[in-house]
Amino acid sequence: MIDLHLHTTASDGLLPPAALVARAAQAGLRTISITDHDTCAGLAEAEAAAHERGVRLVPGVEITAIENNRDVHMLAYFLDPSNARLRELLAAQRLHRERRVRDIGDRLASLGCAVDVEPLIAATCGRHGGSVGRPQIADALVTAGHAADRNDAFARLLAVGRAAYVPRRGPGPEEVIDIVRNAGGIVSMAHPGLTDMDDLIPRLAAGGLQALEACHSDHDPDTETHYRHLAARYGLAVSGGSDFHGDVGRRASMLGRVTLSETEFAALEARRR
Repeated sequence: MIDLHLHTTASDGLLPPAALVARAAQAGLRTISITDHDTCAGLAEAEAAAHERGVRLVPGVEITAIENNRDVHMLAYFLDPSNARLRELLAAQRLHRERRVRDIGDRLASLGCAVDVEPLIAATCGRHGGSVGRPQIADALVTAGHAADRNDAFARLLAVGRAAYVPRRGPGPEEVIDIVRNAGGIVSMAHPGLTDMDDLIPRLAAGGLQALEACHSDHDPDTETHYRHLAARYGLAVSGGSDFHGDVGRRASMLGRVTLSETEFAALEARRR
């Protein structure tokens, strides 16, 4: 079984890379990709753990691009993490994340929901280039008693349009595609059913996008079918994964259940240069 969308403590996941690989192997997965947000910091540990367990690890990362002030999550696969342009991009992305977290912290304080964001930044970003984001702030809000759980923190404070929301900065999707291609990788648009930007797909397909993540924990059967059809229409491959972050939320039960077929994975891998 194959899962190409997994997160570790290098970004907003709850399991360290080696522990996540172990959980994936226990779930029956034989090919996986660690796709932490804007960082490859967990790949070395994950690769060592995968080798020990006979699991294939596809080098990956989930990069946040910006289109008209909206996030477009881009899953990059088969890339060279040491590529200079990629490293520069990811370093800039993580710096933007740190600044954004501090800005959100200021807004929360003004709302009477103060949390100390500096330990969050130190704990994640100080770990060999990990990345910090709103999920860590949500957890801090829960710990401080300002929210019941992550979902509550986002719904009332952190989601787009809420009082503590701060827009993200970053490159456009075509720039991300170009840099990933330069690093020998390919790009799939992550969970398109959640971002609802279908009008962007034809342009990105013409600009080098290689796949759509049709298979995802938050895609119902009709949504998956829709994006399979769009992938076929625009000559794109299909990617898929659980988007597992740990034992929280609905996706906690999806590890080993949302998978990509061997045939689909072969078609995706064939897109490599």
